[in-house]
Amino acid sequence: MGVRLLVLVVLSVALMVVDARFALLKPVRSQMSLVLMQTYWITDLPQRLYQGVASQFGSRTELAAENEKLKTENLLLQGRMQKLAALTEQNVRLRELLNSSALVNEKVEVAELIGMDPNPFTHRIIINKGERDGVVLGQPVLDARGLMGQVVELMPYTSRVLLLTDTTHSIPVQVNRNGLRAIASGTGNPERLELRHVADTADIKEGDLLVSSGLGQRFPAGYPVATVKEVIHDSGQPFAIVRAVPTAALNRSRYLLLVFSDNRTPEERANDAAQAQEAEDKQNGTLPVTPAIVPKPAFVGPPAPANLPAATAPVATPAKPATHSARPAKPAASTTPAAKPPAGAASTTRQREE
Repeated sequence: MGVRLLVLVVLSVALMVVDARFALLKPVRSQMSLVLMQTYWITDLPQRLYQGVASQFGSRTELAAENEKLKTENLLLQGRMQKLAALTEQNVRLRELLNSSALVNEKVEVAELIGMDPNPFTHRIIINKGERDGVVLGQPVLDARGLMGQVVELMPYTSRVLLLTDTTHSIPVQVNRNGLRAIASGTGNPERLELRHVADTADIKEGDLLVSSGLGQRFPAGYPVATVKEVIHDSGQPFAIVRAVPTAALNRSRYLLLVFSDNRTPEERANDAAQAQEAEDKQNGTLPVTPAIVPKPAFVGPPAPANLPAATAPVATPAKPATHSARPAKPAASTTPAAKPPAGAASTTRQREE
């Protein structure tokens, strides 16, 4: 019994080392995920049933109050969206003027969290979208409040996401107030990020919003990442200690968004933007219309002299369009009177006729 246990322990350690150092077991793990997906669904079934029953037996008063609240929020969001639409359109115009075709809106797809990594020293979650759904390695993941992490492992129908607060994760950010760039790293605490190598004299203070800068070519620019919670200045240290709180609800969000970046080249984006603008201008009727050129009527004959009577003055007539005919044109009759033959020639002609 002891020998068998020892063999199993050695085999387990060998498998863990091979899995950590090499990629030989990735196909096996990918196939095992198909079986584990059913396990995730079964373990999540009680919570789904509880939520369904609770939603069915909700009181009418609570539903009415929630409906009124949602209506008010919807009205406020519509008002903000109108302003955002104008700003987005203005941004597009300015980018066209600057010959820049960066995306304003990215394509996203909704995913659901179905599991968490049991290892307490890593912050990873499992979502129900995988390689069959078009997910790629390194794809950004966010919730309704901000960035959450990126995809680090692909399986056919599921994916594993590394959260921002993991100790091995870092993301380039910038202060939304003044554009100061920094690197936000995970601390292992789901409620804290740290900014590394920030100068002690840097213009950063509590309450500043940190957004993704897009410099790492992995996360799209402009998404909220964290809010600065504490800035500690030490006169004896060259760098300040900056702690921030992630804007995303890393421990509470269930429905997530997968961001799909645009793989077009800058030239293709510029051409597409120009074609879209031209089509919009044609639809709105703002393109300049060139005036049609009307041919002048042809004029035949010189004007009548002033000293001639009206009966003898030539009449100006418009030229008739030429008509094509298969018959050859007859020679025009001469307007000059023919010369009279001499008298001898006339008598000779009479004798021949007799």
